[in-house]
Amino acid sequence: MPDTPHAPAPDEVALLRARIAELEEVNARLRQAARDRDELAAAQLAALAAQVEELRRRLDKDSSTSSKPPSSDSPYEKKPRDRSLRGRSGRKPGRQPGAGSSTLRQSPDPGATVLCGPAACGCCGHDLAGEPVLGTPQKRQVFEASPPPPPAVTEYQVAAKCCPDCGEVSVGLAPAGVTGRAQYGPLVHAKAALAVCANYLPVARAARLVAALTGVKVSAGFVAGVRGKAAARLGPFMDRARELLPSAPVLYADETPARAAGKLRYVHVACTEFLTAMHTGDRTSEAIDSGGILPGYTGTIVRDGYKGYEHLTSALHAWCGAHGLRDLAGLHRFDPDGQLWARSMADLLTEANAAAAAARAGGRASLDEAQLARIRSWYRGAVAKGLADNAGKTTQIALDGARLARRFRDHEDMILRFATDLAVGFTSNQAERDIRPVKVQQRSSGGTWRTLQGLADFAVVQSYLSTSAKWGIDALDALTRLFTGDPWLPPAAAPP
Repeated sequence: MPDTPHAPAPDEVALLRARIAELEEVNARLRQAARDRDELAAAQLAALAAQVEELRRRLDKDSSTSSKPPSSDSPYEKKPRDRSLRGRSGRKPGRQPGAGSSTLRQSPDPGATVLCGPAACGCCGHDLAGEPVLGTPQKRQVFEASPPPPPAVTEYQVAAKCCPDCGEVSVGLAPAGVTGRAQYGPLVHAKAALAVCANYLPVARAARLVAALTGVKVSAGFVAGVRGKAAARLGPFMDRARELLPSAPVLYADETPARAAGKLRYVHVACTEFLTAMHTGDRTSEAIDSGGILPGYTGTIVRDGYKGYEHLTSALHAWCGAHGLRDLAGLHRFDPDGQLWARSMADLLTEANAAAAAARAGGRASLDEAQLARIRSWYRGAVAKGLADNAGKTTQIALDGARLARRFRDHEDMILRFATDLAVGFTSNQAERDIRPVKVQQRSSGGTWRTLQGLADFAVVQSYLSTSAKWGIDALDALTRLFTGDPWLPPAAAPP
């Protein structure tokens, strides 16, 4: 008879059930841990992918999609064909029809004439040396540089004379400015300043160039001190600039970093198309005010989005359209499908700028109400789409897109100032052009100024040279007048 199965005791059943429950609980914890690990790994991968995407977007930025200067663009990377959202102008490259020319033309009074006659007959070979000249069907001129002459040396002999009546001996006086036993004259100073100030050459190379072109051997130390000498003479010019600029209806302002004495400083500029004034400082509102031009100004300031200008509440503000276009381009090129609003906004700014330029050229004081209504409707529609398309998204491009859309929403009047007031320019390019020599000089001088005073002197002299160039004054003429004691000063009225 087979054995019957042994029935477990009640205690054993309870132990088995407890063990099963314990194992199921452990299994559940392990499954949950696996799910948490997978979710964490997925989140980390997503974060890394987003970080890689953001880093790639930063690397892809250049001067056309950010505020980076063109000099920072890599020369080894092929530039995208469409570097601007503004579209093509339709003009051919090169000089445009009607533009001024600098073609070398023949002189009516040449210094020397060389007759190039035929030595023999081209038919029979007869000698033509003594035959008369029938005419000169061709005249060709060669303009050649003259070798530098020896310097003109003027000796001032301070004479002593004895009075025949009282016997007192009197000594004469040398002309003003003639203080040394041997010194350079105003024109040498002007040409040295032309090389080192107007053409941004390092002092050693500037000294060699002045010696080669003038025949006067100046030292690098002399050239290094020329800028300071020029700046010391420009007090009347800077006073005149600070007097005239606040009366301009529109000013263009900008700032750029510059290294001096091992620290980061800033050069600030306030300018118009006829006047330039630069000064140095940090990036605070107090440094902006220290130029003596913007505090209390009641016109319109065209600038970038830097918050340091917000304390100037007596003035109207206009944001540079070029900065806006670059920010929009940076969004659209990286995510063209998700940031369609950026392309729409860029198209609007470009079209509105063209309409404002056409109205200005036609002598109109403003755009008509229908044009302004269309511009504002398009503008607000693009902003609304930008906010809607980026709402609820957490990627960096979406966050940047939402932030830029909010900026356009909150500062509509400033961004569209160029359309509502035709006296206001679309960009602050005037200020950027005026302040660009800071970067040129810094790069040619090893990346830094040795002293803060040297940077301050550069700002003063560059203000003078930039303003005189805007009025058509040659740099050498302006510097010569400066060192002869008669600095050029801008007139109160703009040229017609």
